[in-house]
This record gives sequence, structure tokens and C-alpha cells, in this order.
Amino acid sequence: MSDTTKAAQMMVEKRNAWTWGFNIGSENWNGRLAMIGFLSATLIELFSGEGFLHFWGVL
Repeated sequence: MSDTTKAAQMMVEKRNAWTWGFNIGSENWNGRLAMIGFLSATLIELFSGEGFLHFWGVL
């Protein structure tokens, strides 16, 4: 394997790693978790017929 292939493979593995601090991996996980949260709130509103805050009794 060439050095560039090894570097590219390490970059992909590092991007999906769960590490603390400001890095590419944390940005990817932040985006993934935000998508899950948005989908969950949308599904709650769709199936319950009321808004997310009303569902949890905040409003």
C-alpha cells in the first residue's frame, strides 16, 4: 500500500472515532445526533398530533 492510501484510510477511521474536543470526528457525531433528535421530534409531532413541547407538558 502506498503512503497516500494509508493516510487516507487513517483519515477516514479518525473521522468516525469517538474523541473529545474540537475535531472532525466530533463534528460528524454532532451532526448525526442532531439528525436523530430532529427525526425524533418530527415523529413525536406526527404520531401524537401535538407539538414537541406540548407532548412533554412544557407548554
